[in-house]
This record gives sequence, structure tokens and C-alpha cells, in this order.
Amino acid sequence: MRKRFAFLLMFLTGLVGFVACDDYDTWTTSPTALLTFSSDTVAFDTVITRQSSSTRTMLVFNHNKEGVRIRQVSIKGGAESHFRANVDGLYLAGGTGEDFEIRRQDSIFVKLEVLLPEMDCDTPVHYRDEMLFLLESGVTQRVILEADGQDVRIMQGEVFSRDTTLAAGRPYLVYDSLVVGEAATLTLMPGVCLMFHDSVSLHVRGRLEAEGTLEQPIVFRGDRLDRLFENLPYDNTTNRWGGIRFYGQSTDNVMTQCDVHSGQYGVRLDSLLVPEATALTLRDCILHNVEGAGFEAQDSRAEVIGTQISNSLGHTVSLLGGHYTFVHCTIAQYYPWSINYGDALFLSNTTEEGNELASHPFQQIHFLNCVIMGRAEDVIMGRIEEYQDYQCPYLFQNCYLRTVKSDDVERFVDVVYDTDTLDFRKDDPERPGRYGSANFRLMGADYLYDFTPDSLSPIRSMALPEVLRRYGCETDRVGVNRLADEAPDAGAYEFISMFN
Repeated sequence: MRKRFAFLLMFLTGLVGFVACDDYDTWTTSPTALLTFSSDTVAFDTVITRQSSSTRTMLVFNHNKEGVRIRQVSIKGGAESHFRANVDGLYLAGGTGEDFEIRRQDSIFVKLEVLLPEMDCDTPVHYRDEMLFLLESGVTQRVILEADGQDVRIMQGEVFSRDTTLAAGRPYLVYDSLVVGEAATLTLMPGVCLMFHDSVSLHVRGRLEAEGTLEQPIVFRGDRLDRLFENLPYDNTTNRWGGIRFYGQSTDNVMTQCDVHSGQYGVRLDSLLVPEATALTLRDCILHNVEGAGFEAQDSRAEVIGTQISNSLGHTVSLLGGHYTFVHCTIAQYYPWSINYGDALFLSNTTEEGNELASHPFQQIHFLNCVIMGRAEDVIMGRIEEYQDYQCPYLFQNCYLRTVKSDDVERFVDVVYDTDTLDFRKDDPERPGRYGSANFRLMGADYLYDFTPDSLSPIRSMALPEVLRRYGCETDRVGVNRLADEAPDAGAYEFISMFN
């Protein structure tokens, strides 16, 4: 019995000695024992003034063999700083907190936000501060804090009942939708930026005149200025706001050099109440990256020139009856957020109403010098009913199409089919041409797209020069001269060497 007790006593004594020698709870004051930060600079994206930013997270690591105590963590600007921090669960009241510990091979979280004051300035103003970590050794380590503050003009439940002009300058932040009344014209000057809150739309019952320039486009976007991931701004995702809707009584609307992106839908035209009027002229615009249809029209009339309409969960262009002309447009369906998405182009002259088909006749559907592409093998679909006394008046002339080859030479004139042009992609293993994407300069890297034709693409030099002269689009959407080489390219963009 005594031997067993003596053995147990020796074992416990040894265990205590082993624990006592473990350095897990030992701490160092060596000036060489430094902390490591997940980033030496915490940079916020542009922040709307008077509104709290999203939260940024930073990790503080202790890679040393012993623990490190932090005597004080402070924001250099103190209580006057616009940056706010929470360190290891403790909010730094007045910008200062004391007595933090990080055991060896361990870490703590730092949560940061910024709230910037209004500055009465149209352009963003840069703010900088520092976060200081005073170690028990007396060493001070620092992390830079940066943010840009943007003033905005807030519109809430705005209804324009008389002619109104919005000037450029600081962006307009729109809550509760924006309505243009029947008797009013809303004029947007070049450089205007409208940022819409969640699900908020522009409703046009009167008239919209939005004529931007190449140097000062008019932008319609959501109000999230931060990032979902490091390489993905919220502005590059869908469903950030509503869209632009033109009601049946709205006619003679003009949009030039407008960028409409990341909404629930792009542009929607209701059935015209004045059938012979033109609802919308869309020139040199972008409708991109939306959750519904990019361009949707029913029994309306529109002219779309030099415009990119791309990447939609619904149909990229959806037309139901009416009169439409598309000239030098790029219609591209490469929606990245779902494997189930609509067609690049959907045409229909009927709808189901109960057990019967309701007729929505087309007076004209012309696609001239256009590019219509997408991932599917056939991206042009629809439901067209034709009768002995009615032939649907659609025409594809000098277009580059990803669809089934048609024998109808009267309605498909000098068309080039993507399925017939695969040879230009076979010799280069870097550009195998899957889904026709090798036709374009940039396809989806970090969710960015550039639908400028690739140097080898058959899209080049296939357009009919007479068409662009007739519609006044001798330059492409970004101002490149279409007549500078042997022949113009189809689509919204003219090829130009990146090395010029």
C-alpha cells in the first residue's frame, strides 16, 4: 500500500512539474516579440457621410512562443476620431482600451467601423487615422485606418409634378422610389449619379431626358458602396435596387450614355397608350447584370442604338409585340450567379390568357449589325405565331448570332453564325472558345466583362457601313471610329488594339 501511494505521489509531482514548465501561460516583455496583423492598413470603400459603414474585421496574431500582453489599444484621433473599434469583444469607448492578452500561437479579432461627417463637397474626401497597440514591452505597433467620405443629396418619396432638372455633382440617394408625373419632364444632366436604396425604382409616367456624354455618363445604380468579398463590390452583384419603368402614357423618352446596372431589372416598357409614338430612344448605353430582364417591352415602340445589354437572370432582351429597331447592339447572356437563366433574346407575339392565346402582333423587329451571344447553344428563343395573312416582320441583317442556322434568307441576311466560326479558336489552347466567349476581350474575371471583339473574332469587319451612317452611329459606344479600318465591326464595340 505504501509503495502504491509513493508511486502515485511521484507521478503527481512529476505532472505538476511538467505543467509548471509548460509556457502556455508564460508571458514575454521582450521588445523583439511583436504582433502580426492580417493587414497593415484597414481601408474602407467609399462611405456615404452620416451613415455607418459596414464592419471590417482585422485579426491580430501572436506567433511568438510566449504570450504577449497589450497594455493599451487606442485610436490616435481619440474620442474625436471618426473610426470606431471593438477589440476582442471590448468596445473602445473614447477610442481607448487597456489590458489585452494574446496567448502564444493565438489571435484576437478587431472589428472596425467608420462614421464620417457631412463635408459639403461633391467629390469624396479622404480620412486617415491610426490604431496603436502599446505592448507591455513598451513597443508601439500601428495599423493605418483609411476611408473616403462621399456627401449625397437625399431624395425620399420624391414625385416630380413639373419639369425638373437634376444637375451633376454629389450623387442623389433615392429612398421610396422616384416618380416622374404625367405632365412633367425630368432632365438629368451629364454626370448625374442616382443611387437607389433596396428595391427602389424610377417610375416614369411623364418624360425622361437623360443625355450623358462619354466623359460624363449618367449612372443608375444601388447605394451599396462596400464589398461582398475582397474582389467583389456589391455594385457588381444583382438586385441592389429596382429598375427603370416607363408607363404606357410615357413617350419620347431619351437615354444617351447611361449606365444602368445591378438592379432587379434594367429598363421596362409598358404597353403604349399612343401606338404610333416612340416610347424610348436608347443610344450608347449599358444595361448590365440584373436579376430580371435587361430590356423588356410589351406592345411598345423603341429604337436601341450602340447599346450593350448583358447578363440577366431573366431574358436579356424580351419583346412581346410592338415595333423595335436594334442597331449595332451587343446582347450577351453570360449571367454568372445562377445556372438557370433566360435567353439572350426572347420574342413572342402571343400570351396565354386562360385557355386561349392572346395576340400581340409585331409591326417591326429589326436587328442590324448586332451581336447576340450567350452560353447556351441557342440563345434566341420565342413563340411566334404566323398565319397565311400574317408573317412576323423580323429581320436579322449583318448580325453575329449564336443560334440554329436558318434557311430563311429573306429574314436572316448576311448573318454569321457562331457555330460556323469555331476554327478561329482551335489553334490557341488559351482560348478554346467555350460558349463563344473567345469572341470577347474579357469574360468574367473577378465578375468583370468587356464585350469588345477579340482580335481574331469573326465579329470584326462584318457590319454593313450603310446602316451606321443611316442611324448616325459612326463611332461605337466608347467613341471609337467604326470607319477607321477596312469595315465596321458588328455590335456595340469596335475592335481597337490594346497596344495602340
